[in-house]
Amino acid sequence: MIKCSLERMSEKIHTFSKFGDAGHGGITRYSLSDDAIKARDYFKERMEKIGAIVTTDDMANMYATLPGTEPGLKKIVTGSHCDSVKNGGNYDGILGVIGAMEVLETIVAEKIPHRHDIVAMIWTNEEGSLYPPAMMSSGVVCNDYLPSEIAKNFKYENMMNSVSVEDGATTFGSKLENFKYKGDKKNRLNPEEYMCDFELHIEQGPILEDEGKTIGVVDCVLGMFNYRINFSGQAAHAGTFPMHKRRDALYAASQALIYLHDEIDKLGRPELVYTTGEIVCHPCVHTVIPDFVEFSLDVRHEDPKVLEAVREIVKKLPTMEWAGCKCEIKLAWERDTVYWNKTLVDFVQQSADEIGVANMPIHSGAGHDAQFVAYMMPTTMIFVVSKDGLSHCEPEFSSDEQCTEGASVLLNAILKADKLDDIEK
Repeated sequence: MIKCSLERMSEKIHTFSKFGDAGHGGITRYSLSDDAIKARDYFKERMEKIGAIVTTDDMANMYATLPGTEPGLKKIVTGSHCDSVKNGGNYDGILGVIGAMEVLETIVAEKIPHRHDIVAMIWTNEEGSLYPPAMMSSGVVCNDYLPSEIAKNFKYENMMNSVSVEDGATTFGSKLENFKYKGDKKNRLNPEEYMCDFELHIEQGPILEDEGKTIGVVDCVLGMFNYRINFSGQAAHAGTFPMHKRRDALYAASQALIYLHDEIDKLGRPELVYTTGEIVCHPCVHTVIPDFVEFSLDVRHEDPKVLEAVREIVKKLPTMEWAGCKCEIKLAWERDTVYWNKTLVDFVQQSADEIGVANMPIHSGAGHDAQFVAYMMPTTMIFVVSKDGLSHCEPEFSSDEQCTEGASVLLNAILKADKLDDIEK
């Protein structure tokens, strides 16, 4: 088994942490920003130094290709994204880029023979923090292969019209037009030229740490749905309107939230997760009874039958009485469970076992570019343990040693795939 360099990994981790340094141990590195350019410049410099050929596509996705010995074979790609959420950490996304770079650097440094071209990749705008939605570029590049209900949300022209959440005016397309790394559409990832995809990522949860493992052998991305649930009541003066006559939309929504938690928990599925992360209250004035409240409900599980059981609970809400308010529900988003390619999952498992790093099978509850790529070609992911399960925040942390073990598993899994001429989807 070949191991990656701790020294090189540490150097890359700590160098990338400077690009968008927020001053509190984390980063804010929006897609297409000056800091994103610095990160890409560093990627390009290191990849060209080892003889990789760097190209970009029309979405500014970057590809650093290390030629193999058999040019007729399809390429093997690995990578992730270099953009972050606001005040995010130094590992989400960028670890997959760093790991991909380390794979290529190790192959060159150790003079490892490989048949296929091996490509390190940076996806543009995975987070969608400044220009929504998340996973924008993979949604565009993989659009022809996605289920129609997902594909419609990632049409190229709509993505170009995505407006900055900060200034409400600048569009993604206008910023992309003059971006340093915008390239040619013909360079896009595609199943005709590429055989398979690997993505290394931090876990972003506490399961591996709780189980005393370093590596997660990921088998799928969980299915999910998201509903918008709203309540319409009547606004009135907070000091003069009698309690018994009120139709308080916030009170109604709070009753519904408690009901949802109670009923969903009765399903007895501890692995089921659900979240209300967004609430809208109108008019949101302390002297006015709320007349409209809307909240989100995000539900995730592998089994579609479990998701359907939760959906039936949600569907009952409009038929029930909620403090005199009208309840309406609307499906905002849903996806089926995306299973990774079994051959590639087995390669990851074998590599982790052969290296001797503690590992376990695990699901991904979060979305990743790889899940869209999976509709296009054989794909899998590798997780590295996250300290305290924290991510999308500045305390996000995985040690240099743990990250290096993740890169070593990635390298060896790729070398196993390199022995094959092709992989069945």
